[in-house]
Amino acid sequence: MKTYLLAGVAAAALTAGTAHGADLPFAPGDGDFNWDSFTAFADANDFSGEEITVTGPWTGVDAELVNSVMAYFSEATGATVNYSGSDSFEQDIMISAQAGSAPNVAVFPQPGLASDMAGRGFLLPLGEKTAAWVRENYAAGQSWVDLGTYANADGTDELFGFFYKVDVKSLVWYIPEAFDEAGYDIPETMEELKTLTDQIVEDGGTPWCIGLGSGAATGWPATDWVEDMMLRTQEPAVYDQWVANELPFNDPAVVAAIEEFGYFALNDDYVDGGSQAVANTDFRESPTGLFDIPPKCYMHRQASFIPTFFPEGTEVGEDVDFFYFPAYAEKDLGKPVLGAGTLFAITNDSPAARGLMEFIKTPIAHEVWMAQSGFLTPHTGVNTDMYANETLKALGDVLLGATTFRFDASDLMPGEIGAGAFWTGMVDYTTGADASEVATGIQERWDSIQ
Repeated sequence: MKTYLLAGVAAAALTAGTAHGADLPFAPGDGDFNWDSFTAFADANDFSGEEITVTGPWTGVDAELVNSVMAYFSEATGATVNYSGSDSFEQDIMISAQAGSAPNVAVFPQPGLASDMAGRGFLLPLGEKTAAWVRENYAAGQSWVDLGTYANADGTDELFGFFYKVDVKSLVWYIPEAFDEAGYDIPETMEELKTLTDQIVEDGGTPWCIGLGSGAATGWPATDWVEDMMLRTQEPAVYDQWVANELPFNDPAVVAAIEEFGYFALNDDYVDGGSQAVANTDFRESPTGLFDIPPKCYMHRQASFIPTFFPEGTEVGEDVDFFYFPAYAEKDLGKPVLGAGTLFAITNDSPAARGLMEFIKTPIAHEVWMAQSGFLTPHTGVNTDMYANETLKALGDVLLGATTFRFDASDLMPGEIGAGAFWTGMVDYTTGADASEVATGIQERWDSIQ
């Protein structure tokens, strides 16, 4: 998955844990958690003596965190939850499903594999009641229903995936002090962002730092730009058609989105080092210009993980901050958000497995992880004051303000396209190739693998 590849996550081969009997990080009743949701769930569910197996991609600290959430399910119901995490989850879950030994619940790092397994009859549908709950209780609820709905073995669409723990990509990073000194306001629309870009140039500055370098994965940051621009220039349904190759890569809508990226990246006045530096600048080093005095650039569009590569000691929310990568006011497409996330699905049915799926609907199942580290949710019923810090709360607000959420397109496309031709095509574009020619080349590659 792109996020793991880029952030350099080195996961342990296997992390396992048992939630039953584990210490609860927050005593029920303490603090401002939604303990009513915990109590109501406990009163309605008793799975004493039952055991649930859960497999997912989380290892190390993340495995400890998910086990801390599962401990509350065990406390409420008496069930034992055995979670195992693996950095080869995608291979492991398919092997166990084919062998008839799948866990009760699988946590998928992206929808593609879940969709494949649903089509082969390896997932159990969650039902219309759950779909209705998601529509009602998640910001941009229909988007999450769409992302978790796949064709079953008979070709009929059903809800199979429940999203839990989400990442945000539609962000622009900036230095508040630099903005204040220059008198710049946070842009609320894409029109205002383009106006600000020009204003910075007029004032003698450089608006953007952009870098596509990432070793064998060079080019991927540009795919995120294009995906964000697709959501800001086209209806969500058009984005979905593009991801599914129902809309050709060289359709004018896609070419226009590529050129929207080019509007920023191919203007020498707009980019630190000029446009010729974009393809050769490592994405990890590209935001460093924000921190120079005077700034080498004022803005950097990148996902929520990028602070990992900021100078040591940088305080997010003080030294550096972010704003939502805005949408066009004139296009009236709401506030689309690009991101990624994990989804729970039932792979071996049982009453307790169904109970666990009901538990992760409760606010407490989100707030426990929110209050510890690195968890974002579109659940509108949570107390956002429970986020571990103001940065996470602000990121959560971006999710809650979304009218549309879409998963990273390149992660959903076939590997040869999303992690191949799309990446290299964006490098070709930034080094002088025509957008329509690049898009046609990607489409021809896609046609060749079908």
